[in-house]
Amino acid sequence: MPQNPALRYLRDLAAVLTVGCFMFPLFWWGLNSIKPANAIFENFSVTWFDFTPTLDNYRVTLAGEGPAFFASRQAILDTLLVAMGATLLTLIAALPAAFALSLIHFTRKRFVFLWVLFHRILPPIAVLVPLVFTYAQVGLRDTRIGVILAHAAVNLPFAILLLKSFFDDVPREVGEAATIDGATHFQCFTRIYAPLVRGGIAASAVLCFIFSWTEFLMALFLTNSIRLLPVQLSLVVTQTWGFTSALSTASILPAFLFVLLVQRHLVRGLTMGLTKG
Repeated sequence: MPQNPALRYLRDLAAVLTVGCFMFPLFWWGLNSIKPANAIFENFSVTWFDFTPTLDNYRVTLAGEGPAFFASRQAILDTLLVAMGATLLTLIAALPAAFALSLIHFTRKRFVFLWVLFHRILPPIAVLVPLVFTYAQVGLRDTRIGVILAHAAVNLPFAILLLKSFFDDVPREVGEAATIDGATHFQCFTRIYAPLVRGGIAASAVLCFIFSWTEFLMALFLTNSIRLLPVQLSLVVTQTWGFTSALSTASILPAFLFVLLVQRHLVRGLTMGLTKG
């Protein structure tokens, strides 16, 4: 049945307006990041494009050409290292676990699945206080590896459940044929199933990276001398909107580029594997 042109137009208009509502704050941050201070703090009007663009805010926050308090290049590098390390560690642990929960029969399998699901529901703040004391005793507090391990532990249940949904979609006949030919579980996993769920791996990597890139509470309580990007932003925001806008705009780019690289897999990842690839 052909769709009414008027309804199609209203649908497209609603979609554009919805996207515009979400994108406008990002546009405004980007615009403020190239404004001079007098254009940002205009008392009686809002300055849109009537100003001379400047990169001074980026020079202070990214290049360090200003007070050391606002220099954030090291914070971006540390956050990138932590996010990539946590994502890699999560995938290394989640892939075999999801494969086992989906395709291998073993005792107490349902208990293990419910245990993973429980930890997925458990909010990270619930384990933050004991984690701080544990890290202080074992010497992991205020270290990058400590934050990587914490982020990976929080991401792991989500990644296992998401990847399991992708493994569930792979026809069982594929693995059964390989087993009949003498393949072991490990060979089935590495040579057959893992290549077939690369879309799920990409989606899991993006979502884990974004969580680690934007996570604030653990970065705040598990570090002192190391300033990760969310903590650095919370400090800069109390000073001047120009520096905050520049740092916020720069902090969006790595995650945005990462999403672009695997965008065709991301929708399925966000729907937990409910849509067919």
